[in-house]
Amino acid sequence: MIVDSLYLLTAPVTAAAGLLVVLAGLGAAAVGRRPAERADASDPGLWLGVAHAVAVLPVALVTSVVTAMWWFVSLAAATSALRSSARPAGSMRPMTLTMGDAESHVALSLGLTSPAERLAFGTVAGLAMLCALPLVTRACVAVQAGLGRTLLSDASPLHRRISGLERERDTARAQTVAAVTAEAAALRRLERDIHDGPQQRLVRLALELGRAQHNFDSRPELVRTALADALLQTEEALEELRALSRGIAPPILVDRGLHAALSALAARSTVPVEFDADLLEHRLDAAVEATAYFVIAEAMTNVAKHSYADRCTIGVRHREGTMRVWVTDDGVGGAAVSKGHGLRGLEERLQAAGGRLLVTSPYHGPTTITAELPCC
Repeated sequence: MIVDSLYLLTAPVTAAAGLLVVLAGLGAAAVGRRPAERADASDPGLWLGVAHAVAVLPVALVTSVVTAMWWFVSLAAATSALRSSARPAGSMRPMTLTMGDAESHVALSLGLTSPAERLAFGTVAGLAMLCALPLVTRACVAVQAGLGRTLLSDASPLHRRISGLERERDTARAQTVAAVTAEAAALRRLERDIHDGPQQRLVRLALELGRAQHNFDSRPELVRTALADALLQTEEALEELRALSRGIAPPILVDRGLHAALSALAARSTVPVEFDADLLEHRLDAAVEATAYFVIAEAMTNVAKHSYADRCTIGVRHREGTMRVWVTDDGVGGAAVSKGHGLRGLEERLQAAGGRLLVTSPYHGPTTITAELPCC
């Protein structure tokens, strides 16, 4: 009780000093205008601290006055018998408590027509107030602590709301960066694949046609060989272009949906595939289908190139607003998400769509690559 009372009585002084310190700090930051200080000025925690420093001063004043008055009245009443030396004779007018004005009021008569009765009443009332003093001081301390929790604590609703908005902002920024990064990586990869594949085929096709044209009249046998080679280069270029188009957005995905596109992808795989997919009740968003297909296609490419697997499984599940697709193989394992590898590109593409990539690949296998995407 004594400690709480001392804290409450001195709280206005400490609150005023704290407010001056905060205002001085803000003034120094405004004059300095250093980059670090400008960054701190955008921190919601700083302004919550300023709000607390401003709001706590009047609260501290009120609680201090209540504590001081409670101490004064209770001690004065409890010691009234000790301090009273006058003993007037005869009876006195009854003590009456009145509320209201002259025209409309409520009066409560307490009696107490003798000095002894009044001294006894004052003493009892003072002692009762002293007994209630711990409750009063705890209530005042709780008011100040509640103000601090509301504005400064991580558990306060306001702080949780601000933290939630900051997380949403950071997530949106991360998704934007991931989308730009994934798009740039996809464009670079497409450019590289076109340069290394169809472009080389078309260059060789042009050379073969030029050779055929040059020898058209003089060497018919060489012309036929050149035309046959040109036809082969044309077919291979078309096949590579079809493969590239499947990696972007195959027509079957647009026309018939994810289930049919993944079935066709499994049928073309060089590794035997078990297709484990639930039939979807309705078509999903085009971006979700394209991202899921891209993940499966990339994972199947990794299985064919690096896993040395004998079998693999493609799985698709749609539950409670989440699309979950995965590829499992019985290969050598050791796959990991690292910079410069294909799995990092998958992870960035999923982050751009609000999803996540899970990789489980111990050495000696098996390997499971799982993608989870939010969807309706």
